Amino acid sequence: MIVRSLLSFLLILAAGSGVFAKEDGASRPAGIPAEATSLFNGQDLSGWHGMGHTDPYKLQSMSDGQRETLRKQGLEDIQKHWRVETNAAEGGELVNDGHGVYLTTDRDFGDCEFWIDYKTVPMADSGIYLRGTPQVQIWDTTEAGGKWKIGADKGSGGLWNNSPGAAGKDPLVLADRPFGEWNRIHVVQVGARTTVWLNDQLVVDHAIMENYWDRGRPLPRKGPIQLQTHGGEIRWRNVYLREIGAEEANRLLAGYDGDGFQKIFNGHDFSGWRGAIKNYKIQDGALLCKPGQGGVLFTDPQYGDFMVRLEFKLPEAGNNGLAIRYPGHGDAAYDGMTELQVLDSEHPKYAKLDPRQYHGSAYGMVPAARGYLRPTGQWNFQEVTVQGAKIRVELNGSVILVADLSKVKDFMKGSKHPGKDLTSGHFGFAGHHDPVAFRNIEIKRLD
Repeated sequence: MIVRSLLSFLLILAAGSGVFAKEDGASRPAGIPAEATSLFNGQDLSGWHGMGHTDPYKLQSMSDGQRETLRKQGLEDIQKHWRVETNAAEGGELVNDGHGVYLTTDRDFGDCEFWIDYKTVPMADSGIYLRGTPQVQIWDTTEAGGKWKIGADKGSGGLWNNSPGAAGKDPLVLADRPFGEWNRIHVVQVGARTTVWLNDQLVVDHAIMENYWDRGRPLPRKGPIQLQTHGGEIRWRNVYLREIGAEEANRLLAGYDGDGFQKIFNGHDFSGWRGAIKNYKIQDGALLCKPGQGGVLFTDPQYGDFMVRLEFKLPEAGNNGLAIRYPGHGDAAYDGMTELQVLDSEHPKYAKLDPRQYHGSAYGMVPAARGYLRPTGQWNFQEVTVQGAKIRVELNGSVILVADLSKVKDFMKGSKHPGKDLTSGHFGFAGHHDPVAFRNIEIKRLD
């Protein structure tokens, strides 16, 4: 499926393309919006340092002194293998001889739109690390290059380090230009959701970029961009980036593959809902649990297998939950299939919770990955898929929970979960006295 809202957004940009003024006075290439910032000034390596293939988790565990030593070693290396060739008309080129550490941004980036041009040579093999993680692949796609057995025949631009058969690993089309010509890579990344165009052709369509460093975790929330050096000269130019804010990120996530979803909250009244209606209110088109109130607000219909998409906003220390296959009575976390926590997980108030109580977790049964909530007060986008006993939770474009509740044998405090094997039930919100807000609530039946 095409990323509908993303393509609409790009059409708006294209309408205003042409040549924009670059910060250093050189011309800005057509198709790159004025809001994008140049990461390369065309004159020197300001804003960049050298870093090899480095596990970011190990980097975080280093002392400041160890990181400083690594930085100095990287600086010495890039002075040997990297150079800048200035060109007033084109804005300069970054040139690597095919050896040494990777040119790495000083800054870390999260959700963003990124452009870069490259030109390579036969037998070279390179790529672009996103969030310090490999990689958008660049290589010699000819048979003479000797790498057809590992996918080079399919072209550049794919997320080559994704698992075999995973979406995004192989590019959708071969879009490489002949050696000697410039290629343009254009990336939009929201959470781990990654879309790549090569020479204006879609090669990766909203695929999850896997965490090469630890496939049991989502992609890091932020990290540097790295230009890989590997096996032959590569040139880079026109390096631009535009950061994507929360509201735009949510629109992009919600706009993808929306077929079959139906709104279940009209933003005006409680039509189609029952349960703790008196304990909730509607404000600015959103559902809020009243402060000091609680209980489960749930849909009239019941659902078996389904997907639900919604946005939520947490106040400080906010606590609520998504009631999954709720029977219409009792505690959603125990009498229903589960309650998926909606929680301001990093608030000091919750520092000592069981891991199975933090945001996105199947309450008391399976913990979700932490660290992927937006700052308190911003809207988050969440998608939940329920199929049989399996639950998948994607938060802001990152998959934070994949669980099969039929296999859970260890429960928090040994508490029984009599409803966990329910095959159908209502969807709802399990209020816990805090004004957590929900909006744009849509469900798609899968059964």
